[in-house]
Amino acid sequence: MAASPVEYTIGGVKVHFPCKAYPSQLAMMNSIMRGLNYGQHCLLESPTGSGKSLALLCSALGWQQAQHAKQKEGGGHVGDKGQSEKNLGDCKKSESPSRCYCVCHSNADGAAGQPLYTASEQVPSPGESQAKKPSLASRLSEKVQTSLDSDCEKDEDFRPDRKRLRTAGFKSQKRQRTQQGVIFIDDEPELEKETSDPQSWRTASSNQAAGLSSSFSASEPCSRCPCASTKDMVKDKDKDGRKKIPKIFFGTRTHKQITQIAHELKRTVYAGVHMTILSSRDHTCVNADVAPHFNRNERCKDLLEAKDGRSCRYYHGVQRMREQHTLQRVHGLREAWDIEDLVTLGKRLRACSYYAARELMQGASIIFCPYNYLLDPMIRESMEIDLAGQILVLDEAHNIEDCARESASYTLELATLQSSRDELDGMVNSNIRRSKHEPLRDFCYVLINWIQESQELLSERGFESASKVWSGKDTLSIFHSLGITADTFSNMKQNLASVLEKEERVGVVNGKEDMVLVPTIGSSTATVLKNLFMVLDYLYRNNCRFAEDYRVALQRTYTWTNQVPPDAQGFLVRPRARHRQSIRVKREVLTLSFWCLNPAVAFSDLSATVHSIVLTSGTLSPMASFSSELGVKFTIQLEANHVINKSQVWVGTVGAGPQGQKLCATFQHTETYTFQDEVGALLLHVCQVMSKGVLCFLPSYKMLDKLRIRWVDTGLWEKLEQKKTVVTEPRGGGKGDFDELLQTYYDAIKYCEGRDGALLIAVCRGKVSEGLDFTDDNARAVVTIGIPFPNIKDLQ
Repeated sequence: MAASPVEYTIGGVKVHFPCKAYPSQLAMMNSIMRGLNYGQHCLLESPTGSGKSLALLCSALGWQQAQHAKQKEGGGHVGDKGQSEKNLGDCKKSESPSRCYCVCHSNADGAAGQPLYTASEQVPSPGESQAKKPSLASRLSEKVQTSLDSDCEKDEDFRPDRKRLRTAGFKSQKRQRTQQGVIFIDDEPELEKETSDPQSWRTASSNQAAGLSSSFSASEPCSRCPCASTKDMVKDKDKDGRKKIPKIFFGTRTHKQITQIAHELKRTVYAGVHMTILSSRDHTCVNADVAPHFNRNERCKDLLEAKDGRSCRYYHGVQRMREQHTLQRVHGLREAWDIEDLVTLGKRLRACSYYAARELMQGASIIFCPYNYLLDPMIRESMEIDLAGQILVLDEAHNIEDCARESASYTLELATLQSSRDELDGMVNSNIRRSKHEPLRDFCYVLINWIQESQELLSERGFESASKVWSGKDTLSIFHSLGITADTFSNMKQNLASVLEKEERVGVVNGKEDMVLVPTIGSSTATVLKNLFMVLDYLYRNNCRFAEDYRVALQRTYTWTNQVPPDAQGFLVRPRARHRQSIRVKREVLTLSFWCLNPAVAFSDLSATVHSIVLTSGTLSPMASFSSELGVKFTIQLEANHVINKSQVWVGTVGAGPQGQKLCATFQHTETYTFQDEVGALLLHVCQVMSKGVLCFLPSYKMLDKLRIRWVDTGLWEKLEQKKTVVTEPRGGGKGDFDELLQTYYDAIKYCEGRDGALLIAVCRGKVSEGLDFTDDNARAVVTIGIPFPNIKDLQ
C-alpha cells in the first residue's frame, strides 16, 4: 500500500485516508456515508485482512468532522434532516409566539389558563437535561471543595440528583413525555403509601394514573399544539440550541481488538480526536487493595460507600484526568491511546482510570468498548451509556447474535436468591423504608417457594442432573397465579428505584442530631433484583410480545466443595496449615435460568433510537437471515471482494490423509487412533512444506488434550517439534501468561533458530481464534480440524 495519505470525497464528505484505499475499502466507506447521511442501518461484509477497521474509522470520523464544520458555517445535518433544521430556524425568526393549547401543556390548576410555554420558546431536549446533570467527577469536585474529610468518603458515583426522591415510574413517564416535544414542571404528586398486596398495587397504579391525567395525556398526540410538528426537530440539541452531533460508539468483541483499533487510529489524521475506552475494573483498577481480588466490583463499591470507614483515594483523584483537553495538553495523550496508557497515567497521578474513562465519555467524539457494553441493558445502565441518536459501529459482528441473546438472559442460583431475600427481610424487620422493601422481599419469597415446589417436576437428564423447561408464556401464566402481573411488576420496579436512592435523614450521632444516610441494600442483592426485573421487563413488554422468545429452565446439579472441619471443642488446637485436612462435601445446586433465544429482543432497544447501526465482519452471509435474526432492517448491504487475487490463496477441504484414510471429524471417529494418527501425519506434512507460521484450530480443548497425548505416545509430537516450535493454547491462565505464549510464537517465526518457524495449536472460539492479528509470515497456512458444533448434551 502507498505510504502517502490520500483525500477522497465520498457522499459529499472529505475523507482523509492514510494510504491509497483498496476497492473494498472505498465500497465500504461509500456505504457507510450513505447510512450516516440518511440515518439508515448498514450490514457490511468484507473479508478478513481487507482493511475494514481503517475504513470504518476514517469514514465515520470524516462524516462527524464534516458535521462539526457545517455547524460552524450555520448548517445542519447532511440531507433532509439538516434542511428541516434550517427551515425550523427560519420559521422561528418570522413567526410571532403562538400559544400552546394542548391538554398536556395546560396548567394543572386551569384557573389562569396560561400555557407552560409558547412555541417560540426553546424546548429543552432529553440531551440537554442530561447535559445539565452533574457528572460523577464534577459532583466529586464540588464535594471535595466543601468538605475534605468525612463527606468525601461517600459514594457519589451511584447518587442521583438529591433534589427529591424519584421513582422509576415517574422517570420513565417524564422521559416519554419529553420525547414528545413537551416540557413538564417537576411537581407530580408521589404516592405516599404502597403495600405488598397485589390488589393494592393495582389500585395504587390506577390512582396514580388518574392523579396525573389532569396534567398529562400520554396516549393522545397534541393535535392543536404548534410544537407537535416540530417535535423531531427540537430534540437532540445541545445547551446552545445547536443540533447535537452524534457520538460514535465503536464496539468490538474483545479488549485485544480495541488495542488493534487504537493502533489503526494512530495511523490516520483523526488520531487527535477526543476519545475514551470503556472497560471493566479487571483492566483498569489501580487500587492495590482491590485489583488483585476476584470480586473487584463489590470491593470497589464498598470502598466508595466507605462501609468500613475507608475510602478509595484513587477515586478522589478522578478530577485530575477527567477532561479531554487536560488529557491531551497536560498529560501528553495527544493522539489515539490504549487502555494501558490510561492505566499507566492513573498510577502516576494516583487517580482512578476506570472512572476517568467513564468521565471522558462526556467530551468524547468516539467511544471504544466491547460490544456487550452496548447490547446489555444492565451494563448500559451501570456505565451510563445513552445511545439515543448516536452512531453504533459493531466490528467483527459475526458473534453479535450470541452476545445479544446472552444480554437478554439471566441465570441465578437458589442460594443467591435466598441471600437476597434475607437481606430484604432484615430491612423490613429494621423498619427501613418498610413499605418499599416489603413487596421486593415478598417477590423473592414467592420465587423461592415456586422453585422449591417445582423440584417434583424435574426429570433426570443424565448423571446427577435433572431439569424442567417452561416456555415464556407458560411462565407468565404461572407468575400470574402467584400474583406477579404486569401491574404488580411495574409497582415493584418503582419500589426498587426508591430503595436504591441515596437519602439523608435527621438522626442522632454521638448524642447530637445530624444528617445520616438511610441504609440501602448491598450491591449483590441490587444486582439480582435488577437482572430479574430486566428479564421480566422483556417478558411483559408490548403486551408480552417477546414471551415466546424465552425459555425458563430449572436445573438441579451437584458440586463438590472443600470444607475445613471445626477445631475440637474444649481444646486449643493449632495445627500447621499444611497438616490441616479439608473434607470434600457434596452440595446440591438449584439453578433458575431465563434464556432468551432471539437476538432481536436485545436489539429492539437499539434499532429504533440510534442514528445508525453499522455492522461489519468478514463472515455475515447469508445477509437476509442475519438481518431477520436481529429484527433490524438493514437498508444498506454490501458484500465486498477480497483485496488479493484468487491465485494467492487456496481454500479447500481435505477428505483423506497421507495414508489414504478418510478424515471425518465427528465424535465417533475422533475417538479412534486411526483418525488421530492420520490427522497428525497430515499436520506434519503441512509443517514440512509450509515455511514460517502455521495455525491449527481444533473444536475443543478436550480434543487438543486427546491428540497431544496420542502424538506424544507415537513420537509424532517430537517430529513436529523438530520441524517447528510447537505452541498450544492454554485452557486458562492469566492475560500475562497468554501474551508471553504469543510472543514465543512470534519470536520463533521471526528468528527461526534451528527450526522453520512455529506451529500454534489452538481452539475454535478460544483466545487465539479471534481478535489477534496474524499478518504475513505469522500465518502462512491455517488448518481447521472438525467443526465446533454446540455440545449436543447442553440443555440451552
